Amino acid sequence: MTTPRKILHLDLDAFFCAVEVLRNPDLDGKPFAVGGSPEGRGVVSSCSYAARKFGVRSAMPMSQALRLCPDLIAVPHGGGYSRLSQKVMAALDRLTSYVEQISIDEAFIDVSDIPEDSETIARRIQMMIKEEVRLPCSLGGATSKLVAKIATNVGKDSVDTYWPNAVLVVAAGKEPEFLRPLPVKAMWGIGPKSAERLSRAGIRTLGDVQAWSEEALEAKLGSYGRRLKQFAFGIDDRPVSTDGREVKSVSSETTFDEDIADRDRLHSVLLSLSQRVGRSLRDDALVAKTITLKLRWADFKTITRRVTIRDATDLDQVIYTSAKSLFERAWVAGKPVRLLGVGTASLDTGGEQLSLFSQDDDREHRVQDALDDLRDRFGAAKTRWGREHSHDFGRWADVEEEKGEVF
Repeated sequence: MTTPRKILHLDLDAFFCAVEVLRNPDLDGKPFAVGGSPEGRGVVSSCSYAARKFGVRSAMPMSQALRLCPDLIAVPHGGGYSRLSQKVMAALDRLTSYVEQISIDEAFIDVSDIPEDSETIARRIQMMIKEEVRLPCSLGGATSKLVAKIATNVGKDSVDTYWPNAVLVVAAGKEPEFLRPLPVKAMWGIGPKSAERLSRAGIRTLGDVQAWSEEALEAKLGSYGRRLKQFAFGIDDRPVSTDGREVKSVSSETTFDEDIADRDRLHSVLLSLSQRVGRSLRDDALVAKTITLKLRWADFKTITRRVTIRDATDLDQVIYTSAKSLFERAWVAGKPVRLLGVGTASLDTGGEQLSLFSQDDDREHRVQDALDDLRDRFGAAKTRWGREHSHDFGRWADVEEEKGEVF
């Protein structure tokens, strides 16, 4: 008889907020949001659990967040997030070599070879991260990646504290029972629009999905219907991937609570994502030659656009201007967007490679360094770009298009 796998999913609780509390302990327990300035078109990147009780959510305009929570404290990005994320992953690597980092604040861990039970291991990891990195985290455990991630979310939602620090393990064989009462939106990959579509068909819970035949689901949802049926029973054989743990790309993306069709808001999110990516590159002393835009429509169709620039960069404005141009070429005016992401690839070390054809790059990099220093000291609200720069798109050498999977 095959021994069931033991898979853990780790999620750093409100990661950006937790890092800002390390910087300023007075924020602990208060409603605050990390992101852009409310005076402009700033967007919430992350918000504390105290703020979430007022309806504040990520990707929300900071001005709207302040209307929902007048006492909200707006905190600019302070940087250093990538460095602390790396410390967390290094701690996990000491426990086992089967670690798959899926974002700056999330990872899957296969602990099947460790003799202790999953909950004991999860509690040990939680304590290790708290002691070594001083960050709170929640973990879910199951026999699959899919159910482990859902368990993390369910565990966090069941705790009414400033920091969840939740641990929830689903026992082998109990996956269908655990999933049955959950709303369909609890499934990884099912958003509000898809949940509404399923609801109109009478499918409101994962138990409803379990009751439907694969053929009926496929007729309703296409090829994803068959996969959804398997997922609703917790069937997911994907391994924890340990390939390519070296940094091959740096990216940041956000999924909106509600689809957005406003160009200005989407530009604002692009700027915030570009600044986050740029800061991560600089924190790790990396530069990139490829800028990537990821865009997901309301119907889950996902496309990517990428451009290769002549001179590798770590400048926020170069990344943003490139991403914005890609966006303008890809976006259909007025068409709602579900997810937006900015990424960089073709990474190298050693700081920006100055162009032989531009005398402005060195000056721009000095300005960027000065802005980073000012943001660290005084906050982003006092150090905003006065205008969007218009960069030389003659640097571009190549543009490629990829189409993602349609769910």
